[in-house]
Amino acid sequence: MFGQVSHETEVKVGAGKVWELYGSIKLALLAKEALSHTILQLDIEEGDGALGTIIKLTLAGGFCYKEKFTKVDHESRVKETEAVEGGFLDMGLTLYRVRFEVIGKDNEESCMIKSTVEYEVVDGASFDVSLISVKLFADLAEAAKKQLTTPTGTN
Repeated sequence: MFGQVSHETEVKVGAGKVWELYGSIKLALLAKEALSHTILQLDIEEGDGALGTIIKLTLAGGFCYKEKFTKVDHESRVKETEAVEGGFLDMGLTLYRVRFEVIGKDNEESCMIKSTVEYEVVDGASFDVSLISVKLFADLAEAAKKQLTTPTGTN
């Protein structure tokens, strides 16, 4: 069974500026700092934010997994990561993918950050799909929005 959940956050900053954060390793560093209550540990095991980068995440409650950057498209402003070890894969999923899209608006003064989680459950597995949530990535988009829209020196 395949499924997905998504969330959109509007940011009053141009898409190019938002992509500078989302299209780089800076996003992982922001996540580690801004979501420290949820992300207990974040280790960059390989790479610098480009295609093939591998990150190990430990979340509150001991949930731990590794993800690999499988797509970083600077032209379309799309980044995808896939779980490659642990976490939901150990619980019966064959796919756990997160996609971030930075979608520019006509006025170039705002954009949308769309965060999507796609998953696939092994046939016959008794996986509770209510465990799949986009909340962490919605919270990350809010942290990015705050960082990008707060004047320097006042945050």
